Amino acid sequence: MRATDIQFAGSIPELYDRYMVPLVFRPYAELVAERAKAFRPRHILETAAGTGVVTDALHRTIPDAQIVATDLNPPMLEEAAKRVGGGVRFQPADALDLPFADESFDLVVCQFGVMFFPDKVRGNAAARRVLTPGGHYLLVIWDAVERNLATKVAGTAVADLFPDDPTAFYNRIPFRYHDVAEIEADLRSAGFGDVAIDTVELRSRAPSARDAAIALTQATPMRNEIEQHGAEALASATAAAELALRQFEGPDGFDAPMSAHVVTATR
Repeated sequence: MRATDIQFAGSIPELYDRYMVPLVFRPYAELVAERAKAFRPRHILETAAGTGVVTDALHRTIPDAQIVATDLNPPMLEEAAKRVGGGVRFQPADALDLPFADESFDLVVCQFGVMFFPDKVRGNAAARRVLTPGGHYLLVIWDAVERNLATKVAGTAVADLFPDDPTAFYNRIPFRYHDVAEIEADLRSAGFGDVAIDTVELRSRAPSARDAAIALTQATPMRNEIEQHGAEALASATAAAELALRQFEGPDGFDAPMSAHVVTATR
């Protein structure tokens, strides 16, 4: 992992919330909230909360629960606070070193965050430590990039612009951690004995291929790599991604398949 892989700063948080969240994150956030509701949690911790799409879904679906939403990047939580109403506490925190007492929560949620953890077993163990006995750790982790075609196509188009120094963010992070056996092994190494993994395919939708291209080139840390290639690189990368993504554009807008693993580990 490079230092730029976890830098959600500058204009990225706003663009992420405007373009990336509806494209790929909101559909899974609604699914997570419904699954979380079945556990009837009273105290919820969210790690890697980003700009709050899952936080908001949890708050709307389980309004009586006390929610603490954390992220390593304060600018992302600032965007989240704009999205979510009262009753949620936002706190910058490292998911590998959670500043909460043992057995403080009966549900820990992490959507599309564990892939960024430099030590996944340690992150899982931190979640287990703050869970009550019988509590649940609900994770969403991307499936292989080959099953997430918008990302694959956009990433390939951008990499082709820089053949001497390919921009490999999507292959390196966050789609590298997709093997279900590895995911389960890391959870069991962290102390979880009950692990269930369900692979769920949903649709990645946007008003246009242009919107999808902006999301996938400008609203993630891949932007940091693109901009190292010069002042015009970002515009060129966005245009190349848009052209490649037009294959998924129809009369009702942009529509492509996406796939992720929904994981439930019980303490």
